[in-house]
Amino acid sequence: MLMETLANRNIAFSDEQAMMLDAAKRFVADKSPTDKVRALIEEEAGFDSAVWAECAALGWTGMALEEAYGGSGLGFGALVPVVEQMGRGLMATPLVPTVLAGAVIQLAGTDAQKTPYLPKIAEGGVATLALGERDGGWGLADCAASVTRDGDTVKLSGAKVLVEHANIADVIVVSVTLDGKTALVLVEGGELGDLTRETVIDETRRVFRFSLDGISVPADRLLDPAKTADALRFIELASCMLCAADALGGADSCLAVIVEYLNTRKQFGKLIGAYQALKHPAAEILTGIEQGRSLLYHAATLFDEDWATPATEIAVRMAKAAADDVAIFAGDRAIQFHGGFGFTYECDAQLYRRRSIWNGAHFGDAAHQKEKLADLLF
Repeated sequence: MLMETLANRNIAFSDEQAMMLDAAKRFVADKSPTDKVRALIEEEAGFDSAVWAECAALGWTGMALEEAYGGSGLGFGALVPVVEQMGRGLMATPLVPTVLAGAVIQLAGTDAQKTPYLPKIAEGGVATLALGERDGGWGLADCAASVTRDGDTVKLSGAKVLVEHANIADVIVVSVTLDGKTALVLVEGGELGDLTRETVIDETRRVFRFSLDGISVPADRLLDPAKTADALRFIELASCMLCAADALGGADSCLAVIVEYLNTRKQFGKLIGAYQALKHPAAEILTGIEQGRSLLYHAATLFDEDWATPATEIAVRMAKAAADDVAIFAGDRAIQFHGGFGFTYECDAQLYRRRSIWNGAHFGDAAHQKEKLADLLF
């Protein structure tokens, strides 16, 4: 029955997605040229606060939030073209962790939790997720961090790693264990102790680790325990979809770098783009991008219809696997085709290769997605 449903579905690209793609493409091209990307790597914040304010003014931060909380209610499908273009320009902003955290609060939070946090996120406040732990596992329900009840408060213990923009977040959704079960609790940025910035392969990212020991928050900051499992599944699927969008955008720009070089560099009096050994991989990258994009926008359409169905999960995981494969291949070929220069930091191929590694490892690489798909399809 599931296979019949998948076979009868059309690949969809809505008018809203097309308009958002066009607007985001112009914005990112203007605000995130490669020289600015490299300059921001050297800055502590890692992103341009003025550009972030413009992202909020464009409505991107509230796109997936309900109108009652200042959002536009367009859903996560509308975010896909935005994030794809951000990947194309290697744009550094807190958008993805912010919209994910906002969606989780909207999904599993109480009215008392939604009211103070969601409007602030829609206006451009920064939020993030603290899910990663030192074991490096991809199972979001596996937490060593914990909370214990103490009257009207809960005491946190443990540590979190790879938390994006923890240094500027207004609110952080933290995964913990409570009474032997996984729970989610809201921690405000000012309640964190010392933060340690982590060194990661993608230098456009700002990620931190921190200890939860000694932090106490009101017990009413715990998200609805009955909705925790759904919230974790939502995080995984939504994150995979947005990672796929970012990876495909990066692969597209990486291909442009490759094509420009193939049409410029000469050897033996001939443009190197004329050699089949270089033309064929470039063509493979192009077809891989187009295949991945078809899967991605199909997944985005299904996600907004009902993110919790098996058909949606299959579409999302197929998109993530395809995007990771082509982004990693594109980055690798770009470095190889540039010869010795490709292995230097000055070559832009390095930036795309580093981004592809980050996206590939985030919430499960292509091999992990294919393993999950095997269980879903067979």
